[in-house]
Amino acid sequence: MPDQLELLQALPGAVMVTQEGAIRFANAATARLLEVDSADSLIGRQSTEFVHPMDQTRSTHRIQQVADPGQGGRPNKSSEFRIRTQNGHLRMVLISSVAIEWLGAPAVLMCGLDMTHQGEIQAQLRESEQNFRRLFENMQDVYYRTDATGVVQHVGPGVRRVLGYEPHEIEGRTAESYYPHSSDRDAFKAAILEKGEVSDFPGQMVRRDGSVIDISISSHALYDHAGNFAGVEGVYRDVTQRKNLERELHRLATTDMLTGMANRRAFLEAATAVYERARAGSQALALLMLDLDHFKAINDRMGHLEGDRALVEFAREVRAHLRSNDILGRLGGEEFCVLLPETALEEAHEVAARILRGIADMQLRDEAGSPYRITASAGVSAIAPADRSLRDVLDRADQALYLAKNRGRNQIASTSSTTA
Repeated sequence: MPDQLELLQALPGAVMVTQEGAIRFANAATARLLEVDSADSLIGRQSTEFVHPMDQTRSTHRIQQVADPGQGGRPNKSSEFRIRTQNGHLRMVLISSVAIEWLGAPAVLMCGLDMTHQGEIQAQLRESEQNFRRLFENMQDVYYRTDATGVVQHVGPGVRRVLGYEPHEIEGRTAESYYPHSSDRDAFKAAILEKGEVSDFPGQMVRRDGSVIDISISSHALYDHAGNFAGVEGVYRDVTQRKNLERELHRLATTDMLTGMANRRAFLEAATAVYERARAGSQALALLMLDLDHFKAINDRMGHLEGDRALVEFAREVRAHLRSNDILGRLGGEEFCVLLPETALEEAHEVAARILRGIADMQLRDEAGSPYRITASAGVSAIAPADRSLRDVLDRADQALYLAKNRGRNQIASTSSTTA
């Protein structure tokens, strides 16, 4: 081995030996090429540290390829790569590599020939670098690469705009550090490991100022020469405006604009899901059908604007008597519905009674300042073993509401499942 080392040191071309990406030997020509103080200062550093970002994926693939036992020790064909020296200078190097054994373990021997001395190539290299830097600096997306443990190895300058950090503040930390919910990162990792890549994958990140933004991630998995997962490379972008618009459109599509509660379609969708869970778990479930009494008279006597205001006040009072998991919706006109999970028929009667008392106690005033009061009627029903769907529970509550109105309004009625 000493004779071999002397021979490698004497070669005029750059020679380097790596094991699992780390530099184990470099001759003096390599030190001059990379503009480091000595060859010994390179030992232990990653060879990819000096490869230009645009060539890193290709370089890693070639090293993995030559190290593959299936290659039978055949060297890679020579190929040009851009490198950045310790002093930040760009060089074009013609590199070939071959698998060897170094101190009893598999390694890769790389030989490099500096091609940068050619003026035309140097000019092209500078122009290529300028174009790359301009593109890289102005990218709206954030380029990143992590290792297998999720530690960020490299991140593009776009991170300044998206997260408010400098790249060096991100590198060396885990990507998970910037997720507000670990479940988002877990879902991303699971998708990458299962499919090998993701496109427009949703998630959220925390900016330097503490605000949470929505992001879209497009990435692919990296693997070492043995086929083991080695990290992730890709881009992510800030899509907060798009997500806010989507959320607003969803809100407009599912919300009654006058009262702010769920509209008919949204209420029935949510109520159906709760009904199915209650049936599957043999849980109690009750439903209230509410209707303002003599609402047409309010509109006719005081106008539709006052009628709308009465509906808003009515909805606010109903909501004040409900729990956070109760579901309230406007079915249409002056008719409202409340779904009460894990609530028996008797308890639902008590809730309805509190709501009707609260409504009757409200004192409203019209535009002229004259006071007036409103009342409401309620129909109550509960889930029953013979029910085929939520529609059966709704129908019984509707029948009970009709009964309450026929009895004089401002009261509660219920019907059993046998009369439905």
